[in-house]
Parts: sequence; structure tokens; C-alpha cells
Amino acid sequence: MYLGIDLGTSGVKALLLDAGQRVVASASAPLEVSRPHDGWAEQNPADWIEATEAAVSALKSTHSAALAAVRGIGLSGQMHGATLIDAAGAVLRPAILWNDTRSHAEATALDADPRFRTVTGNIVFPGFTAPKLAWVRANEPAVFVRVAKVLLPKDYLRLWLTGDYVSEMSDAAGTAWLDVGRRAWSSELLAATGLDLRHMPALVEGTEVSGTLRGSIAARWGMGGGVVVAGGAGDNAASACGMGAVRAGQAFVSLGTSGVLFAANDAYRPNPASAVHTFCHALPGAWHQMGVILSATDSLNWLCGVTGRTAAELTADLGEALRPPSGVTFLPYLSGERTPHNDATMRGAFAGLAHLSDRAALTQAVLEGVTFAFRDSLEALREAGTELSRVTAIGGGSRARYWLKAIATALEIPVDLPAEGDFGAAFGAARLGLVAAERADPHVICTPPETAETIEPDSALVPAYRDAYRRYRALYPAIKGATS
Repeated sequence: MYLGIDLGTSGVKALLLDAGQRVVASASAPLEVSRPHDGWAEQNPADWIEATEAAVSALKSTHSAALAAVRGIGLSGQMHGATLIDAAGAVLRPAILWNDTRSHAEATALDADPRFRTVTGNIVFPGFTAPKLAWVRANEPAVFVRVAKVLLPKDYLRLWLTGDYVSEMSDAAGTAWLDVGRRAWSSELLAATGLDLRHMPALVEGTEVSGTLRGSIAARWGMGGGVVVAGGAGDNAASACGMGAVRAGQAFVSLGTSGVLFAANDAYRPNPASAVHTFCHALPGAWHQMGVILSATDSLNWLCGVTGRTAAELTADLGEALRPPSGVTFLPYLSGERTPHNDATMRGAFAGLAHLSDRAALTQAVLEGVTFAFRDSLEALREAGTELSRVTAIGGGSRARYWLKAIATALEIPVDLPAEGDFGAAFGAARLGLVAAERADPHVICTPPETAETIEPDSALVPAYRDAYRRYRALYPAIKGATS
């Protein structure tokens, strides 16, 4: 058996996988986010341990024999968080999370230093780890001088599990301290935030053994000795391992609250100017790129709130057959946008409204606006040298068939729907635990799920969608600055 532990923002999930990669059981425990000031988001690392204990205890209560057979553990987690540890191994302050924006000024200052984009291949976003430490240095100097180690959230769990200060490449790539091409910490970038290599954990690949489970924890969980803990992965890379998106050209589109177009790469292909994330993958010799949309299903949720209708009711207005674009254009920038604009102040807009623009026209425009935002990400990936021939759709929005038809037609590539199952970050983490424990070939283990259905582009509507996308692309520069 193999255990995947995914430390999310809203909870910890523990998943048991058997040698045949069948999910035996899973359990979760909730987490709360503290927001002491506007734009702040923090968690107490002790709560991560408590939630992990609760999730594993729930598994033990129903599947103790399976838990006793665990040979490897994989870790996944929310990225970018800053967990500050003193020389005695104690936590110095609440962890600053990925969605905390207090360090926006520090991020802007670091991004203005050309070394950061050159070395990391990425813009320095406020959510990244490096600007958080710059903020602590400027605003909490008494804390900063006591920092002995900076750990990402899942790597604090690793410290508790194994006693070792270790991270891995995919998560480390989101700190703005990693030389992503060389897969090594950058002394130069660390020095820019008043740190050095002594403050950083050791680095391993996500498929490698990072340590061994402490005997006291193994005994409490009913496990034997010698249980290895794999390097693991950041949440998106772990999900990619679960989805089998590990070889060049494999990709998925995630239609959740936010949206992600994820592509695996066999080479380092940065394109920071278009706000594409270029990170190391969890597998050695592999990288990945992501286009990120801040308001995907959130855009439809907003329209639900305005109209007093459910998402199902709104999409039912459109029927089953894909419609040609109506001429109404929606920019889904309700909270700014990441790819390709890196514009936190831009806001959403409707354009092309007429007397005949009814509720269905607005719904159609919202779905198309998010769809064209994915097309923006596809174009950004192309600029970085990545071509996709198909994508797999995941996330809650993937249940909306009309939306998937629109995405296939706008991207002009097939969209695959996976068979039913749990292929998320905890599943991917468990796969990495299996690879590390058994020294297995990760490409043999991290395979895609079976495809239940493929949605092809509507060839008759491709020209109309191209025209609508050109209108969409022209709208942002035309009104930039008018909505912020």
C-alpha cells in the first residue's frame, strides 16, 4: 500500500493506493484560513499536523490492515507558502499562504531586478515565497533575524514526518529562488532577500526518497518500520502525476474556481513576458508550463448571483447544440488576470450589448469569455514553444457539456473526458510514494486514466469562434485602465 497526503488550503486529504493503483480509501480533515488584515491569509502549521493526524486516524479506523501495509508516502501541497523555522526547529510565526497579497510592493521591486526573470523563468508574483520574506525582513525584523529555515507547507509536514529539511523541484520552483533550468537554489537570488543556502532545505526530485517515517509516528499509525517518504510535488504537479500528464505534449485543462491550462514539457521553455508559469515537474528531467485564469467557474458563479439562477439553469438556457458567438463579449477579469496580462487591477466587462441581449446571451458570453481566456493561455504556451494536440478536462466546470464543446472549438483541439475516478493531487502523491518505495519507472506508474468520451471541435463554427476571439483580444487593450 502507498499513502498520498495532500495539504490543501481548505483541508488535508489522505488517500490509500494499492499495488495495482486502485484507490482503497480516502479521508479528509478541514483547515481554516486566518485573515487578520485585508489581503492577508495565514495558517498555523500546527493545524496542518492536527489535520493530517485526523485524516490518517480516520483511515486507520476503517482500513487498519491496509494502513499497516504502507511502504511509501508521497506528499503534495499548496505552493508558495512561507513557513519560518528557528534554529531549534520551532515555528516563528503563522505561515503566510499563496493567496496572501501583502507583499505586492516587494514582488514588484524584486521583479524589477532582471536577474529574477532570467534565472527563474517567471514573473515574481506577490503570492510567491521570496517577496513574503522581503516583507518579513522589512516589517518584522525581529522575526527575520531568527529565521534558520524557510519551508514550503508540505515540507513542514515532511519535517514532522521524517525530521529532515528537504524540498523538491516542483514546489521549490514557485519560490522565486530556484534556478528552474538548473534545478538548484540560486545563491544570487537568495542574497537579494537577505538569505543564503543555509536557510534552504536540501533538494530532491519528486520521485526520490527524501527520508524515512519516524518510528513514533509509524507506531501510532500502525505501520511497520522503514516507510519511505517521497519528495512529492506541489499541488498542480501532483495532480498532473495523477492525471498522467508527465510526458511532453500531455496536458489538462482545469475548470475550477480558477482555471489552469497545464502542459508537461521535456525541456525548460520559459516565457515570463506572457505570465506563463514555467516550473520543474515532479519527475526528473521534466518541466511544465501553466497558464492561469483567476476567475473560471467563478465567472459563472458571479452571473448566478446576479440573475438568481443556478449554473445548471443558466446553461440549460443554451440547449445542447453549440451556438455561434452572438457578438456579446465578456472579459472574465473579475479579480484581475494572471495569464497573459499579469494585471491585478483590471476588472471584467461586457461589450456588444444590444436590446436583444437576453439572459442566455449573457450566459453564452460568460462561457465564451472564460473559453477565450484558455485560448490566451494556449497562445502563450505556443509562444514558449509548446504545441498541444489535445487536453483532458477536469474540475467542476467540466460537467457542463456546452462549455467543453466551446473549449474544444475555441482551442481547435479535442477535449477528452476521463473515466470516473479520483485522479487528483493526493492520488498523484500516492503514485510518487509508490515510485520512491519500489524504485519504479515513473512513466510506467503515472499513466493517464481511460478516456470515457472525446469532444471534438465543431468544425462548422471554428471560423466564427476565430472571429469572436479576435474581438475578445482587441477588447483588453482598448479599455485597459478604464475599469481599474
